[in-house]
Parts: sequence; C-alpha cells; structure tokens
Amino acid sequence: MLPEGSLVYLLDEKGKRTWVVLNKGMLKLPSMGVVDGDRLLSSEDGAEVTVAGKRFWLLVPGASEMMSSVERGAQIIMPKDAATILMELNIKSGDKVLEAGVGSAALSIALLNQVRPWGQVISMEIRQEFADKGRKNIERAGLAEGWRLHIGDVRKDRLDVVVDAVVLDMPDPWDAVDNVSSMLRNGGRFCAYVPNTNQLEHVVRHLHKSGYVEVRCFENMQREMVVHEMGVRPSYDMLGHTGYLVFARKVSDRSI
Repeated sequence: MLPEGSLVYLLDEKGKRTWVVLNKGMLKLPSMGVVDGDRLLSSEDGAEVTVAGKRFWLLVPGASEMMSSVERGAQIIMPKDAATILMELNIKSGDKVLEAGVGSAALSIALLNQVRPWGQVISMEIRQEFADKGRKNIERAGLAEGWRLHIGDVRKDRLDVVVDAVVLDMPDPWDAVDNVSSMLRNGGRFCAYVPNTNQLEHVVRHLHKSGYVEVRCFENMQREMVVHEMGVRPSYDMLGHTGYLVFARKVSDRSI
C-alpha cells in the first residue's frame, strides 16, 4: 500500500514518465485520460498497471528522479553535480545545512532527502518568486518537514544558527564567504557552484584569504552508454559542462 498524497510516476514501455500524486477517486492524467486512484494506492513500488489499454510500471521516485521533475525557472543543479556535492560535503542524516539560493529547489530536494529524518536544510533566497517556486517543488516532493526558508541576502543577513555545511549557488559566492563563515562550525564544509572560470578563481582566492583549507575544484562530465542488440556505443549526446564545484573546509583561527 502506498500512502495517500505520495508523488509517484508511471513509466511506459518507451521510458516516458508521467507524474501523479496519489489520491482516492478518479485521477486525470495528462494525455492519458483518467485512472482509478484507489487502484494505484493499493499497488506497491514497481507494480505493473494498465491505463487506457497501455502497460505502465508504477515507481516511487528517488532524489534524482524528483530533481528532474521540478517545475523549472532558473537553471537547476543536475544530479551528476548534486551527487558530488552530497559526497564531498559528507551530508548525512541529522546534519544541518545552509544553502543559497533556492532557485527551483532541485538541490534542496537532494539535500533534504539526505539529511532526513532528523536533519534540516536552511535555505536563503533573495527573490520571492524563486522562493515560491522552490516551496511548491519541495512540498510536491513531500520533503517540507525538514526545510526552513528565509527571504534574505546571504551576503549580509546572519541567521542564529550553526551548520555543518554550506552550499552557495549564486553568481558572487566570494561576497558571502565571510558572512556564512560565522554560521559554519569549525571543521564544517563549504561548497560553491559557479558557471565560469573567472568566478571559480575569485571564490578560490577568497577562500584561501579567509583561512579555509583543503580547497579543491571539480568539473563533472557524464556520458550515457547505449546498449542494444547490435552492440554498445557511447551516446551521441553528452551531459558536459554544467558548472564548476569548489569545496573547502573551515578551520579555527585559534591554536590550542
């Protein structure tokens, strides 16, 4: 049995996803007509269902699928980069994470999925329209319980929190380093996501100047492999440059 209000998707035989929030009664699906919601609620993850004479598989999404389903405004952080962020920041259940800005909340979803059920993601967004869109996507993903939103400027607005990690997805993260350092615990981890090398250089220089250690930078490339009866080949489409990732750790400026 799946809980009422769950976000799931129906996968057809060609790999197309149709998203649906499970509720009782008849549910209208785009380009597919209606389906009995009670029948879906009584199914399980991975069950085969028939809708309008077509075969589908009902699947509960993970963080990667939820990220790809968000209603977009600004460019989102892709799962290939989000996975590196989660690993390099050592995000785990119970952690408290500060992020800015929210955008469409794709990264927020990945972070919230990782820190639950005891952790918290604190998001700062300077633009109300992005905050509203992010809230809608997070609520749709069923992850709002561990989320805290502040409308404000992370470059100057200080919150009364101490966090384990900071993620900045903004054009000028170097201008926020000093302020977020006051909220990041010693030994805590820092990440900035920037689209070009000039921004990369600026943030790295400021991190060194501010006493951060283990400053490292990455770019992720991802290429799908196509497997069919005649053989195996790389996909002609490659998910190449999306952004540069800068990681660092905060240390104490006092000796013992």
